[in-house]
Amino acid sequence: MSAARGGTTSVPGEDLLAALLDGMDAALCAFDALGTVTHWNKEAERILGWSAGEAVGRRGFDGWAARPADAAEALGRLMAAMDAPGRLVHEIALVRKDGGRVLVRTQSAGVRGADGKPAGVYCAFSEVHTQIDLERSIALSEALFEEASWGVVLVDVDLRPAVVNGYAARAMRAGRTSLLGRPLGEVVEQGLEELESALEHVLAEGAPKAPAEVWVTLRTADGTRRRCWRSGFVRLASPLAEEPVPLGVGWLFQDVTEERLAEQEADRLRFRYSQLHRAGVVAAECEDPREAATVLLDFALAGFADHALVDVAAGERRLVRMATTPAGEPGPVVPVAGGGIPLRYPSGHPVFQALSRTGPVRASATAAAGSQAAEDWATERLWPCDARHALCLPLRSRGRTVGAVTFLRSASRTPFERPDAIFAEAVAVRVAASLDLAAALAGGKGGGAPSR
Repeated sequence: MSAARGGTTSVPGEDLLAALLDGMDAALCAFDALGTVTHWNKEAERILGWSAGEAVGRRGFDGWAARPADAAEALGRLMAAMDAPGRLVHEIALVRKDGGRVLVRTQSAGVRGADGKPAGVYCAFSEVHTQIDLERSIALSEALFEEASWGVVLVDVDLRPAVVNGYAARAMRAGRTSLLGRPLGEVVEQGLEELESALEHVLAEGAPKAPAEVWVTLRTADGTRRRCWRSGFVRLASPLAEEPVPLGVGWLFQDVTEERLAEQEADRLRFRYSQLHRAGVVAAECEDPREAATVLLDFALAGFADHALVDVAAGERRLVRMATTPAGEPGPVVPVAGGGIPLRYPSGHPVFQALSRTGPVRASATAAAGSQAAEDWATERLWPCDARHALCLPLRSRGRTVGAVTFLRSASRTPFERPDAIFAEAVAVRVAASLDLAAALAGGKGGGAPSR
């Protein structure tokens, strides 16, 4: 053993080669040009049960590692690699030391000596089922990242995407490579804390037992988009380390936004029309039709709007406030004390537009307007100063317009949409009938302006 630099000793070539062979995960053996076994590592011993001492020096597999009928063919297949370019792959039936048979997949390649002539063959082999399991895992990974019908993202321990499949890239409105290594906060505007909290939990504690639904708002070139992702997580650990070392998190998700929005809309409709049914039952017990009208509006306001204003017709384009909710905060609809003075709505007011169209009219303060400008917008229209969105409808009964109703929402709510207008029309029909009945009982002629 010769001395090496720094006072250390070198490892003899044969010892180093033996250590390398025995430390490998693959089963390895080698043959000389005559087919005699020259090397046999620990993994080969584990698979077949034959030790290196029992294997080295034997010619081929006859009489020990293969049945007599198979031994010659098995050796011939392996030794064919000595004269062939590249590697040859074969499946060979071998025999364990305990007598059991095992099908192995071999990869063999020729070895040349110093003179360049064929000197033997080395062969790596593994049990076929183990190889098939590995190939399945690789095929599954490739399929997930190419053809999967759900999003797959591998997130590293710094919570940055390391691999992104096509579905996930389309869901995030970005390119697959442009997402790599970037913080998720560059793509996710809202919902980021919940998403990162889930990823950190998986890294620390492992995967949750059930999928979770995460609502996020994405930054895109066309603005923001709110989406719901049904997500599952798995912790990734290195199979090569003695103890599990986290490599990151596998995040799988599907975009279920449309389904959840449809469910929310269905729940909203069920609640609203349940309220309308309850309102009708309570209103039927009111002796005063005007009280019945306010009851109908009280039930309709729940979850729908913050304020309601009821104006009754008092002649051509003249309206008088009959009932309203408190201006300071949400509350029940109550009759206006006194009254009789026509409202001074400015020309082009949404209420007048609704009367002219005999249909609903929606209006909202400009989104970019400041707080004071939005308050001025509401005040100019004779609405509470916290109003930001309005829905005005005519009150029609017996072919006449008997007044108008206005629903108002504050800045914390979304603008009124078409489904809201449809529900409001159902409410307005009932309120109009009650007000028309009140006018008839009071001895009027219907209490309304002629229909246009």
